[in-house]
Amino acid sequence: MKVLVCISNVPDTTTKITFTNNNTQFNTAGVQFILNPYDEIALARAIELCEGGKGTVTVINVGEASTEPTIRKALAIGADDAVRINIAPSDSYTVASQIAEYAKDKGFDIILTGRESIDYNGAQVAAMVGELLNIPSVSIIKKLDFDGTTATLDREIEGGKEVISLPTPFIASCAEGVAEPKIPNMRGIMSARTKPLAVVEPVAATALTSISSFETPAPRSAVKMVSADEVAKLVDMLHTEARVI
Repeated sequence: MKVLVCISNVPDTTTKITFTNNNTQFNTAGVQFILNPYDEIALARAIELCEGGKGTVTVINVGEASTEPTIRKALAIGADDAVRINIAPSDSYTVASQIAEYAKDKGFDIILTGRESIDYNGAQVAAMVGELLNIPSVSIIKKLDFDGTTATLDREIEGGKEVISLPTPFIASCAEGVAEPKIPNMRGIMSARTKPLAVVEPVAATALTSISSFETPAPRSAVKMVSADEVAKLVDMLHTEARVI
């Protein structure tokens, strides 16, 4: 079995977000970047499926040289090799196009992604890759089991659960529950230094979207204290100011 796992390089959730160039560009100065947490889940399940010599796991990242520490972490966790498409990820279509172009003739049985990246939260890449490769795509799965060449996937739907069986090849985006993220051990960290990391030049792809500006959420207003014996005042504030009743 050959599994391709798509990984993103994203800001740590504790990072203070600021913008530059008149709020049109994310400010990367002083930002700690990490492996996208949802992609870690996908990677963990891929490793479980392939452990014991049952297959190989390749990770792929669309990004510039600055993303290589994150790719090396994925190798330390247990991926067999890695690929970096040497282009800044401008939008979901650009990313999906690069992944699809690389994967189209490599014979991957499964392609896995996280449900979304925690920076843009687009949740679009998996479906786009599936369309570009003309293979089935299943979004936001909660479970993935394999029996021979047939996979069983569970996903939550409104009011219940959907169970899907399908043959390979396919692509799926993974959410919590698919696997527990793995922590790299010392052996994995040491071996990651020598595992193959191929750098591939991008194909031509025109971004379909652009960002006009960023803005941070409005600061929360100060807390207003109401005495316990002023029930009428509290009700009025909830109605006229908070507008929740």
